[in-house]
Amino acid sequence: MVDWEGPLKEAYDRATAYLEGLPERRVGPRVSAEELHETLGGPLPSGPTDPREVVARLAEGVEHGLLPSGSGRFFGFVFGGATPASLAADWLTTTWDQNAGLYAASPAAAVVEDITAGWLVELFGLPRGTSVGFVTGAQMANFTGLAAARHEVLRRAGWDVERDGLIGAPPIRVLAGAERHDTIDRALRFLGLGTSCIVPIAVDSQGRMRPDALANALNDDGPQIVCAQVGNVNTGASDPITEVCDLAHAHQAWVHVDGAFGLWAAVSSQLRVLVDGIELADSWASDAHKWLNVPYDSGLVLCAHPDAHRAAMSIRAAYLIQDEDGERDSLDFNPEFSRRARGIPVYAAIRALGRTGIAEIVDRCHAMAQRFAGILAANDVQVLNDVVLNQVLVRFGDDDAVTRRVVSEVQDEGTCWMSGTTWQGRAAMRISVSNWTTGPADIDLSADSVLAVLRKVS
Repeated sequence: MVDWEGPLKEAYDRATAYLEGLPERRVGPRVSAEELHETLGGPLPSGPTDPREVVARLAEGVEHGLLPSGSGRFFGFVFGGATPASLAADWLTTTWDQNAGLYAASPAAAVVEDITAGWLVELFGLPRGTSVGFVTGAQMANFTGLAAARHEVLRRAGWDVERDGLIGAPPIRVLAGAERHDTIDRALRFLGLGTSCIVPIAVDSQGRMRPDALANALNDDGPQIVCAQVGNVNTGASDPITEVCDLAHAHQAWVHVDGAFGLWAAVSSQLRVLVDGIELADSWASDAHKWLNVPYDSGLVLCAHPDAHRAAMSIRAAYLIQDEDGERDSLDFNPEFSRRARGIPVYAAIRALGRTGIAEIVDRCHAMAQRFAGILAANDVQVLNDVVLNQVLVRFGDDDAVTRRVVSEVQDEGTCWMSGTTWQGRAAMRISVSNWTTGPADIDLSADSVLAVLRKVS
């Protein structure tokens, strides 16, 4: 008889201890890569080891090398945490071990994702009938959305890119803000379009695309895709989506919106104004593992043109059982063939929080970002951005080296963790407030840590 209880109980006990210890835990790793290799490495095992012992030794080995990104005092990279319902559902997803590529392979997973897709479209206020794919993250969401865009703009030009490829195809111009996220460039590389197709559009002081610059760059000479952004990764600012869509559509251009975290502003009645007009776009990319706070990896791609979405992604094979009773096959909307049922934790998170619970997380993170900025500004720290969402950019004096040193020493001190960046040619500290547990005490303690390090460095 297989002993499931031993290793699973070991994992449960250690996971619970880790989660309950997050509020007091040092926010940062405590060992070097060399020490981790020494603890976890060694020769290839020559024979079996008891599974419970494997779990225990693994947990002990990684313990001091973990970056506690689920902490309420973790402000790096726009990482979220994991809510109890989504984490528990993620454990069940792993236990059930369903291949969610086809309805026939897991009817339950397919139906859960179909329901969740409808909820997401409603939450974001997008057009009815919008198709949804559950992908790994914003990188693959941008890739998939831009694949649908590539299909459609070339179809309109009389070219079948899925059949004939790109050799000889009409060239595509991609108009994107100068402060776009790098996943846009990478997606274009994956799609065979290359980064030289990008026409950079000038932005304002907060990184928002300037409509006048876009208007001057658009033309009617061939296929065009406009990449807009809601939630600049440094400032949190959003492009003026209504104006962008009106201008682009007047030239038959497809509008893709990169909204990795900013799209969730649509759920907040207070912050919805930041993303006004998103329903006018053609495709959207976002992450559930950011502001919805579900476990990694959980990206979302949405498309207002399901036929283009399917044309870019779907596959047919004689051995597959597809279109069973007209039910949804997720491989029609994802670049993956086999995949875990990552829509299940998203379903659990939405079911547990509801619209008001999600809005409360978004609104509280926004308020906490403003609180952090206010404390630092009151102590003569330069705040470089308008804190419109959850991002705070700060700079310490006029010397890049001082700012970089403060970032490094705050990370080493361990009360909180945030990353550095470069904004408009100058070094800055980037504070991203995205965790569902972050509250005033976390902000005050973290701000005190930053100011103490600044005094030491100064």
